[in-house]
Amino acid sequence: MTDALARRIDELMPRAKSDLARLVAIPSVADPRQYPPERCREAAEWVAAAFTEAGLQDVHLEETPDGSHAVIGHRPPPPGAPTVLLYCHYDVQPALDDAAWTSPPFELTERDGRWYGRGTADCKGNIVMHLTALRALGDDIPVGLKLVAEGSEEQGTGGLEEYVPPHAGELHADALLVCDTGNAAVGVPTATITLRGLANVVVTVRALEGDVHSGMFGGPAPDALAALVRILDSLRDEHGGTRIDGLDCQGTWAGVGYDEAQFRTDAGVLDGVSLTGGGTVADRLWARPAVTVLGIDCPPVVGSAAAVPGTARARVSLRVPPGTDPVTARDALTAHLTAAAPWGVRVEVENESTGSPFEAATDGPAYGALDSAMREVYGKPMAFLGQGGSIPLCNVFARTYPSAEIILMGVEEPRCLIHAPNESVDPEEIRHMAHVEALFLQNYAKAGRP
Repeated sequence: MTDALARRIDELMPRAKSDLARLVAIPSVADPRQYPPERCREAAEWVAAAFTEAGLQDVHLEETPDGSHAVIGHRPPPPGAPTVLLYCHYDVQPALDDAAWTSPPFELTERDGRWYGRGTADCKGNIVMHLTALRALGDDIPVGLKLVAEGSEEQGTGGLEEYVPPHAGELHADALLVCDTGNAAVGVPTATITLRGLANVVVTVRALEGDVHSGMFGGPAPDALAALVRILDSLRDEHGGTRIDGLDCQGTWAGVGYDEAQFRTDAGVLDGVSLTGGGTVADRLWARPAVTVLGIDCPPVVGSAAAVPGTARARVSLRVPPGTDPVTARDALTAHLTAAAPWGVRVEVENESTGSPFEAATDGPAYGALDSAMREVYGKPMAFLGQGGSIPLCNVFARTYPSAEIILMGVEEPRCLIHAPNESVDPEEIRHMAHVEALFLQNYAKAGRP
């Protein structure tokens, strides 16, 4: 059966490419300030039609509290079989700087064996992976299915997160495939088992009633921007590692590692520039808090005046690993920023957002079925990976369905450059992960009977 499935998936790959090309051509950015909302609805309707054709029933659009539309559908289970929820999202990040793209961002382009375009990996490639797996199985889908394709995941406005609890019965399943992650590297079968949470704040420094002439007052007049720089610098130790008073920043990662040379390549670290912090790369990515200055409000270089800044502010993001409460982390960050203020400058810290970390239980039948599928397709056992990003929906799923197994997997891997210019996907990952998903559904039908 495995050989037959592999042949069917091979035969379906041209269709997978054409489907992905059609989806990529729709700029489904869920921000009406940037793109018409009609394009998101166009993508949602395409997804609904495709999953209907693939064998799901009553596939329709549901408006969620943030105004976006989720695509919902189902397929009843055979007698005694478990049910699997398939998650994906059809909205994408904006293209950012079009000039930074080697090929048009909303046009699928094949280059050097990869398919380029916004959403090819995150997450339209995972939509195509689902469709390819279901088409390969045809009428022989041995489990019940639920589908939810989110329409505003990239904007973080929480529409589906609010929709799920009051519609718990509609989406209930025994195992949830959250397909918005991927493998540690091409050809390395991986399930993501932890996600970092976050605590974002905006810190404002006030030193003067207003900007003053640097020639007349510079020297004794406290510079708000210089004070902010000192405050932000205090968040790192001498090696660049995150250092926040009252927060444990020494965790270690027990899963698959991340080769330092590969990380340097994946992250685009320039020659001669050191990585920051201590411990392994995996420790720093998935087991320890990590602070990032996301933006600073201050005079731009071009057009700046000869003046001492009276006010400056920064947006600071703190990623937190499982085991760390994000509110506790935010409070520690706030206290640290306030205490680090030099020269008596006034510091205000505004809480922007928090998100809880996530850790999956991996000892159930769904994980066993997935490991067997990955061994068959890739010829090696499944590895466990952490992710630096946050998917708040996973915590909503965990609270709403406490007995369900939650699996994060997909076609994304470091070379995909998700959220960046020149996003791409390796078509072999779509091929192999579609095969894994189809085998998983077969395996789980036997192992996961309620």
